[in-house]
Amino acid sequence: MSIKLLTRTLITSVFLTLFCFSSAAQQTPPSSDSTSAASQQSPAEKDKDKDKDSQAAGKQETPSGTSKDRLFLALPNFLTLENAGKVAPLTAGQKFKVVARGSFDKIEFPWYGALAGLSQAENSEPGYGQGAEGYAKRYASAFADGTIENFMVAAVFPSLLHQDPRFFQTSQGGFLHRAEYAVGRIFVTRTDSGRSQFNYSEILGSAVSAAISTNTYHPRAFITTRYDPATNMLTYVHNASDRTLPNTLSVWGTQVAYDTITIVIKEFWPDVHRKMLHKQKSDTPQTAVPNP
Repeated sequence: MSIKLLTRTLITSVFLTLFCFSSAAQQTPPSSDSTSAASQQSPAEKDKDKDKDSQAAGKQETPSGTSKDRLFLALPNFLTLENAGKVAPLTAGQKFKVVARGSFDKIEFPWYGALAGLSQAENSEPGYGQGAEGYAKRYASAFADGTIENFMVAAVFPSLLHQDPRFFQTSQGGFLHRAEYAVGRIFVTRTDSGRSQFNYSEILGSAVSAAISTNTYHPRAFITTRYDPATNMLTYVHNASDRTLPNTLSVWGTQVAYDTITIVIKEFWPDVHRKMLHKQKSDTPQTAVPNP
């Protein structure tokens, strides 16, 4: 797992979020026809439209206490709830089920394919080699890294420690307050009984997943040869192993940093999505209904 690769992934996530904020901020005011039509709606119709917006944003809970939401309308965000209040705890079976649903969602396959392509382009972990074989190894490695961490952080440890893997958005206060709240959720979480507790699932789960992935299927040390035309001799080059404690700690820190940025995006994504929906509605021509 390359630090450069994950760093680039974080930057891409932040860029997409800023792009969505920028697009929403530049929305045009509704046309007079649209305003006229909206003003003639009854309170019941307005409430109905509001419910449609909420449902379109994917924020309605499923019976299992999870969500149908998707970040950037694509990436699974099933363990995020907005204004949920008191909700029933998830059973161990439900925790594993929702993590499996997100980890093997159809969007994940091209997503990891893109990550493997970036890793191949920068020759991250050269022990994998190049060509189709190197790409296949990087793809399998990226998929395994993400899946193992997902299960450790959101299913295995939450089930063992009776912690709630869901992120409960606050949606209240200013930007700094909400960002601080989101970052704090990396270190503080709910238990199944609703109490606040140190987020052992995130910290220990990501550490265990980093140890498993780094020290099992990532490249060992290997020797390559290089021809030196000046001496007409082969030079042997030693390539260091990725299976080291410093690399494991680095991967652990990178995973926690990635999860931190992701959870901040989750906090503000509903606002961005609603603004996008309102912009789409305001840009859609509507015919005013004449008064009888």
